[in-house]
Amino acid sequence: MVHEHVDTVDVLMAHYVAGSLPQPARVLVESHLELKPDQRLLVIDLESLAGEALEQIPEAAIDDRTRRLAAVFSSAPPAENRTATDLRMEKGFLPKAIRDLVGYDLDTVPWKTKLPGFKQYSTTIDGCEVSLMWIKAGRALPAHAHKGMELTLVLEGAFNDSRGRFGPGDISVADESVDHRPIAEKGRPCIAFSVLDAPIKLTGSVRQIIGDLIG
Repeated sequence: MVHEHVDTVDVLMAHYVAGSLPQPARVLVESHLELKPDQRLLVIDLESLAGEALEQIPEAAIDDRTRRLAAVFSSAPPAENRTATDLRMEKGFLPKAIRDLVGYDLDTVPWKTKLPGFKQYSTTIDGCEVSLMWIKAGRALPAHAHKGMELTLVLEGAFNDSRGRFGPGDISVADESVDHRPIAEKGRPCIAFSVLDAPIKLTGSVRQIIGDLIG
């Protein structure tokens, strides 16, 4: 997903500020910030640190200075910094960044039933598998490990695994060291958006895998 390893949300946010994430991962982070606006404070702090680091870099002559300045002045103005209230006023269940990426809102997603109590819509964007998932309340997904990176943003409901609880707006970062069995919390379905850069592999006993597959 990125050249350097990402194993925590803080590291993910640092790559977001650095502009080194592929488009689906950027969209996931932007949606996280829409759902949890207070996390923008972390982004602001990281941007400040990046600015201070740039100030420490020795000055260097710019090749073709006139052409480069002309390109800067002719570029489009930066996007307006909208508030969380502005974003909520843009009606739709899914965060706007996700709607723009996949081209659907929740009521128009072309779901496919993958397992009893588990529906999914998936596509490939920028080398990543991008998925929307609907998981029935109380439903366990088969235990699995990862051959790469899996980022999951909870949009509604919650799921639990061996690492703890992930609720609305939370991001799960799972790398090759994570072997888990997500279970949707009881009471309401869990709806999530995920980005993978490599396939997963099923783990656990044959009996458990069969039980999870049939629900």
